[in-house]
Amino acid sequence: MENITSPFIPNPTCNFSMDLYYHNSFNRSDLNCTPPADYFFYADLYVVLPVIYSVICAVGLTGNTAVIYVILKAPKMKTVTNMFILNLAIADDLFTLVLPINIAEHLLHYWPFGEVLCKIILSIDHYNIFSSIYFLTVMSVDRYLVVLSTVRSKRMPYRTYRAAKIVSLCVWLLVILIVMPFSVFAGVYISPDDTERKSCVLSFPSPESLWFKASRIYTLILGFAIPVSTICILYTMMLYKLRNMRLNTNAKALDKAKKKVTIMVFIVLAVCLFCWTPFHLSTIVALTTDLRTTPLLIGISYFITSLSYANSCLNPFLYAFLDDSFRKAFKKMLECRPA
Repeated sequence: MENITSPFIPNPTCNFSMDLYYHNSFNRSDLNCTPPADYFFYADLYVVLPVIYSVICAVGLTGNTAVIYVILKAPKMKTVTNMFILNLAIADDLFTLVLPINIAEHLLHYWPFGEVLCKIILSIDHYNIFSSIYFLTVMSVDRYLVVLSTVRSKRMPYRTYRAAKIVSLCVWLLVILIVMPFSVFAGVYISPDDTERKSCVLSFPSPESLWFKASRIYTLILGFAIPVSTICILYTMMLYKLRNMRLNTNAKALDKAKKKVTIMVFIVLAVCLFCWTPFHLSTIVALTTDLRTTPLLIGISYFITSLSYANSCLNPFLYAFLDDSFRKAFKKMLECRPA
């Protein structure tokens, strides 16, 4: 059985009823062991983690809702890039909306919300892994096409707001298909020794270790290797074309507005990779080594998880600092209009 909040620990030794390992992944054969006393030393995480998750939830929900509101209400914000930003904000908002349920499970030490909600929550947890990087991949493709058209001094009649809507819908459908296997395996597991002890996990069939590794490889390839490789190739080609532009053409450089948008997309991408790369690197470690579960490893695991969660609340601040049009539109929305 596996839970999304344990990126670093392939097979924890015990399922503890009173400590923070409750969110980690377990094998059924390990459910009856007694927790070592020194693991309770990390009881402070019982308080710290809900506080961190609550801050991420409050900031993310407020910031992403503001982004959605501004883009939908301000006429000048209806651009192709902002359509992708809008969908990215919706995906982040959806994730932050379910964080309170994760906090409740953490504090209660068991899952009280039933089978259906368990599938929904774990599906959204996994959706969060794929949605950001896929929308950023689409934004990188769009930036590459903009740079290419500028270099060649050609227009892009197919690059429209309506086309961006269709592409965004395709991304949603693609990620739903990718996440569907996790939805199938998500469910409530009841401890055989304590029927009151319920956990919302991914319950794989036998052999569980093989299914566990397959799920991690699946996530690593589709959620990191393929999109990140695509993005790196696109930006390398983009920089190459900009560097080798002929000086006697009209496209000596991107105009100011296009350059700012390209820089913004690049920084949003860099922040996303900063937040998610440790998560995926920990997957490689989990697959290639047999680490002993220790309090330090648990602490690192939760730090990595919190860092990946934090990505959902950082993007609105990047837009506010890097996008003049967004900042102006937001200020205009806040202005008190005379009666």
